Amino acid sequence: MSFADSILEGNRLALARLLTKIENDTIEGREALNELFAHTGRAHLIGVTGAPGTGKSSLVNHLALYYRNPSIGKARQVAIVAVDPSSPFTGGAILGDRVRMRDLAGDPGVFIRSMASRGSLGGLAVATSGVVQALDAAGFEIIMVETVGAGQAEVDIARLAHTTLVIEAPGLGDDIQAIKAGILEIADVLVINKADRPGAEITERALRGMLQLAHPAPHIFQNHHKDHSWGEPGSQQFKEDDSAVWIPPIQLTVAIEGQGIPELADAIARHYQHLMTSGELSQRERSRLRSELDNLLRDRLVARWRATVSQDAYNQALHNLVDRKISPRQAVDLLLNGDAS
Repeated sequence: MSFADSILEGNRLALARLLTKIENDTIEGREALNELFAHTGRAHLIGVTGAPGTGKSSLVNHLALYYRNPSIGKARQVAIVAVDPSSPFTGGAILGDRVRMRDLAGDPGVFIRSMASRGSLGGLAVATSGVVQALDAAGFEIIMVETVGAGQAEVDIARLAHTTLVIEAPGLGDDIQAIKAGILEIADVLVINKADRPGAEITERALRGMLQLAHPAPHIFQNHHKDHSWGEPGSQQFKEDDSAVWIPPIQLTVAIEGQGIPELADAIARHYQHLMTSGELSQRERSRLRSELDNLLRDRLVARWRATVSQDAYNQALHNLVDRKISPRQAVDLLLNGDAS
């Protein structure tokens, strides 16, 4: 039985082995992804990003527990992809997110995969997209991708996820630093975690000010001021003619205590419903697949080109570059034209 058949039948051991082959970019992994692709496109992809120390792993842990709770109507199949930073020396990763997700251990409806970023920029490992496809085909309804936590470089998550959560926390420095960095521009839902700490109101006020600058129509924010601690489902009010506009809601949570998690899950569900009713879901899926296609094309073309250039020619071009005899662009032109001397 092939990897693809085993995964479609729910074999978790085969899934784990396939994910390793996908990470290592093996022929078996590529062939399995080709077979499984027709069975993808059904999962809700949730990206979780933010600066280190904001409590992303704890938040993911409690969100997964919430989705697995049958009291909400139906326990959902949940997969978590936690991308950890790699050592610049060994290439390994601490994979410490599993320490914060011990509450999920033993639940057959939850699958946790830790990945090393392997130096990839944007907070995601290169193989993350393939891993997500395999989990989607395996029948997981919710797939949460938690990024490294490197700051403004994490915008790649917006190209992969349907709903992107940007996590902030009070007391981590300049309240508008993330706004200046641009990471908040990718947020579909803004989360102020550790909201029981001093300064949570200041952080919320700064984020709300940013939203008002981005969406200056004053009536959009009518009745949006909250007089409660953790947010309420549906607390963000819009007029009917603003139905095509999604203003990222601000949700307050204390993840380690589970406070604000139901309200956050409601905000996520409302965003996904908005994507479906507005037609933006298909647009995001098209954009996501286009980004993946471009990345694969780039990698494949570079590999094909490297196979046609001798190592001596490449080293000579590099030597001339180091000696400042040619510029980087001239080196590229010479290598592409087959003459690096």
